[in-house]
Amino acid sequence: MSIGLYMDQHVPKAITDGLRLRGVDCITALEDNAATMYDPDLLDRATALGRALVTSDKDFLVEADKRQTVSAEFAGIIYRHPLRVSVRHCIDDLEIIATVGEPEELANRVQFLPL
Repeated sequence: MSIGLYMDQHVPKAITDGLRLRGVDCITALEDNAATMYDPDLLDRATALGRALVTSDKDFLVEADKRQTVSAEFAGIIYRHPLRVSVRHCIDDLEIIATVGEPEELANRVQFLPL
């Protein structure tokens, strides 16, 4: 089973487009009419859809820590630092995660890019 990705509004469109060209299952918060949701609600939305949230927003690292502290479940967060990971490298790493990984491997944790 592959991992579905949920791209928040901080992820460049070029990354989403590149992933789709490679056949990776991803949707954006904008497409889901959720781009203006507060961070906790957006993470809940991604989790409800069974998708890992992909973001460059450091606030999600704080949210993940809060949830891990109280054992609140979430589908996982993949964090891409906007200045340390190129678009191409991000696409490569996300493709690996999405096609080789299993959803339970990301559950309740943060995966930092690059791999």
